[in-house]
Amino acid sequence: MNLAQATVLLWVLGSLQAFEIVEKENIFQRTPCPAFLMFDNAAYLADMSFELPCHCKPEEVSAVVWYYQKHLGSGHTKVLTDFDGRVLTEAAQVRVGSDMLVRFSIRMFSLLVFRAQPEDSGLYFCGTRKGDYFYAYDVDIQSSEGMVATFKDQGQEPFADEYHGSLHVFTTFWEWTPCDRCGVRGEQWRIGLCYLQSPDLSPRYRKTLPDVVSCGSRAVPRQLRAQASNHAPELLLRSCLVPCEKEKKIQEGVMALFSYVSKVGSRPWLPQVPIQFHQQRLGHGLIISCPGARPEHAVAWDKDHQYLYRTQYLKGVNWSMRVFIDHGNHLHIRFTQLEDRGIYYCWRQGVRIAGFRLGVTSRGRYPVSFSSPEIRAALVLTLIGYLLITAVFITIHLCRCCCYLFRCCPNFSP
Repeated sequence: MNLAQATVLLWVLGSLQAFEIVEKENIFQRTPCPAFLMFDNAAYLADMSFELPCHCKPEEVSAVVWYYQKHLGSGHTKVLTDFDGRVLTEAAQVRVGSDMLVRFSIRMFSLLVFRAQPEDSGLYFCGTRKGDYFYAYDVDIQSSEGMVATFKDQGQEPFADEYHGSLHVFTTFWEWTPCDRCGVRGEQWRIGLCYLQSPDLSPRYRKTLPDVVSCGSRAVPRQLRAQASNHAPELLLRSCLVPCEKEKKIQEGVMALFSYVSKVGSRPWLPQVPIQFHQQRLGHGLIISCPGARPEHAVAWDKDHQYLYRTQYLKGVNWSMRVFIDHGNHLHIRFTQLEDRGIYYCWRQGVRIAGFRLGVTSRGRYPVSFSSPEIRAALVLTLIGYLLITAVFITIHLCRCCCYLFRCCPNFSP
């Protein structure tokens, strides 16, 4: 290829790239904004991260502003931007329980909310700093506290649909996750959220199916929402078995060779995955998170050579469990014991990615913090006991006073 042909080829590639960029920039010109503001319904499970794209805006608007309202027409409106549309937040720095103003980000006109909580449910508006709205969402964040697990391998079936007159309450399941392990028996699951169908919904809310929205949507009247409040989200689980990829097998063979050479003393031992060491005080709780994992991911946990299956370790299967996995894929160890020592491996989307070597010690000072679940539980139990004793004491004295005033009780004094 001579110089002239190479120059022509580079010019053609540059033109195609420029055409692609122009096409991306003109997407808002091809998507007209609705004349009457409508709300797109979207439902998610608590602790999930989601993105709300601003599908339309006037051509002269260079930066969008996102607004939040708990209810339509509410006097309190949160502004989720710096008025230049350049607010950025790293998802790794967001913690559970943080305020919504800390857990959001704006990128390319889209709003990203990290680790959403049920109190984040409401209306989200895409507009300008003057308060002109272009696009809007009706977001429903459903809590995982009362989530019900259904195990297909044990012959269990999901909840049946509920009918209350013209109201139809049912569960809509997402797609099955990939198998959480490879080469051995694993598990996969699908999340089911509460939806309802009724002809009495508000017409301002856009539905995917006729008269169908999520149970927590603002389109649902208050009396209908109360009837659907007992229908909790569901988690459907089943077993699976998939082979590992060839590259992973080759990598395991190389690691086995390194381990053999390390025994001879020529090369140091190399772990299969990155290992992080953590020292935990005896009797205190611990929560381990899988790096980069989200609630919608297929995440599995192993302890050394023991597989921690959700059929036995899922939160809520046995209320007396000391070690369990919550619906956010976190591994909980309550009141750490000496037998909890070992390496805990984390699988994400069928690949083992990390390990945590846990050591347990009974020495050293442990700072008391009210953010500790054990400290909070002890304080709550102490307060409840004090209130019960106070209530019994007051009740007894009130009864004695009533008996004394109305002379309805005999006098047992000598």
